[in-house]
Amino acid sequence: MTQSPTPSTSKLHDDKSIALQIHDINCQVAQFRDLLINIGQPRDGPELRERVRKLRRNCVESCKSTSQLVLPQMRSAIDLGIPADSPNLVLLFFVAQLFLRELFKCKNLVRIVPMDMSASKSGPSNIGNVISSILLCKQITPNFNEEELCSIRKDSAEISALVAELQEFMPQSEADVGKTIALQDCCAGLARNNGARKGNRWDNRAGNPNYFGGSFNFLCCASRPNYV
Repeated sequence: MTQSPTPSTSKLHDDKSIALQIHDINCQVAQFRDLLINIGQPRDGPELRERVRKLRRNCVESCKSTSQLVLPQMRSAIDLGIPADSPNLVLLFFVAQLFLRELFKCKNLVRIVPMDMSASKSGPSNIGNVISSILLCKQITPNFNEEELCSIRKDSAEISALVAELQEFMPQSEADVGKTIALQDCCAGLARNNGARKGNRWDNRAGNPNYFGGSFNFLCCASRPNYV
């Protein structure tokens, strides 16, 4: 007779499944970055731009779907009074940040190096243009570059909001361990939830913290590129 899995076994299976999804997102971001390098190069063309667009959309949807698996676990743990500690959340946070950086580069590249997609069979979706032309009785020519820029801005806003939401549950910096200010933050934090990070040193640091050192060197696209 087959025994039902215990809660701990089920959670371990879920964590492994989420970790595999994050690994897949990391690979997609690395591939997305490699495709961006070819924009403006001899290999650039309508086919490459369409691959960039499809991969970008896949990355966005993968980040959003994976976050829906990670964030509920963190909120549930906080509601139960359990200290929030999720390696998957930390990894997803860093991968999403890397992807957000690539989205910024993608927007600049599409703006600086526009592409004529009129000869492409898989150009921009012109359903909206068809409806507008019917209502306005005027022929509207689809503009792939403008549609792509609008889509990238929308994706960037969604990923930026996701990063901000994940950051609420991020652990404090290890640089604060053993310092008096860290003890003060811990005492002050007893009156607030584990996920509320407003007012501590994590948010009040000057400039952006360095997320790419130490144990996160395994991320395949953490190195700084030499383009854009």
